[in-house]
Amino acid sequence: MGLAVTRISMIDWRCFEERVVDLVDGLNVLCGPNATGKTNTVEALQLITAGSSFRHPRTADLVRQGAERGVIQGRLEGDGRVVDVRCEASLGRRRTFVRNDKPCRPSDLSSTLMSVLFCPDDLSLIKGSARGRRDELDAFGAQANASYRKVVRAYGRAVDQRNRLLKEPTIDPGILEAWDAEVALGGATLLRARMALFDRLRTQICVVYEKVADEPLDCSYECSLGAEAHGLSRDELRELFLDRLCARREEELRRGVTLVGPHRDDVSFTLSGRDARSFGSQGQQRSVVLAWKMAEVAIAREVVGEQPLLLLDDVMSELDARRRAAITEFVGGRIQTVVTTANLDYFPKELLTGAQVVSYGDA
Repeated sequence: MGLAVTRISMIDWRCFEERVVDLVDGLNVLCGPNATGKTNTVEALQLITAGSSFRHPRTADLVRQGAERGVIQGRLEGDGRVVDVRCEASLGRRRTFVRNDKPCRPSDLSSTLMSVLFCPDDLSLIKGSARGRRDELDAFGAQANASYRKVVRAYGRAVDQRNRLLKEPTIDPGILEAWDAEVALGGATLLRARMALFDRLRTQICVVYEKVADEPLDCSYECSLGAEAHGLSRDELRELFLDRLCARREEELRRGVTLVGPHRDDVSFTLSGRDARSFGSQGQQRSVVLAWKMAEVAIAREVVGEQPLLLLDDVMSELDARRRAAITEFVGGRIQTVVTTANLDYFPKELLTGAQVVSYGDA
């Protein structure tokens, strides 16, 4: 069965003075009007599982107005284990995390229980910028593997340092070559990990999409180093990276920015040979995102050997009946799911029979 969240309590957290929510190992529906705290609860669940929030808040934003600190406490149970997780946000300080009475890093939490979030902002993932698609891959990779998070951060810092150097009026060639080597090594390491992760997701995305939309989908990783980057070892990628940096040296010096590397890559989706970003309908694009999220659940299960927590924040109202049906069929299996909604009619009655329905506001 694996671990599942059985209870979460929030004290002086966002809009809550105190709120306790008991959850079942199945479907949990948080139902109520807007602005009653449903999304705040989803955010709290993401914080105690992924260690981060999709809202990217300041610490002060997490503390209820008038209070000095806010606290989330979550209990996870399953397979004879009990894990207590605590997140505390205090004014003027960084948020802290504790697992079973021992301080831990946010990145450690996903090794206890991974979570996959699907929110309305994700529906623009396909038609939005390449950065959004890269961030989606890297956020999932960081949860699946603690080393992945370190590689992403180290590469980002190296690129930032190199960009600052490129903007200098005079540059020591030796220093630039040293940063070339640093960026190439970090970029090759990240690229190998990211392409391997995407290859695992790709198959699942295409299978799920065809079930949801009844048409084939193809997707590929678009590498700024060129198509020849696929299948290379880390050392081969590093050498290719250095070659590409050398080839674009003058342009980079003129523009003051690093023009090749994983931070410039993209993921493309095609339907009948046409780019889904440019030519796909809104329904097709949303089906691709839905397939992507479902694929993450499947791969998370493979990576950690346990079902992740699925968080669906207010997406049912954004999808048509066919795609809502695809979600309800998916969550009807043995996976703990927390979904927010203002309308219980989006769910089949037979699905709600075994669900935990939690009322918010006047619901």
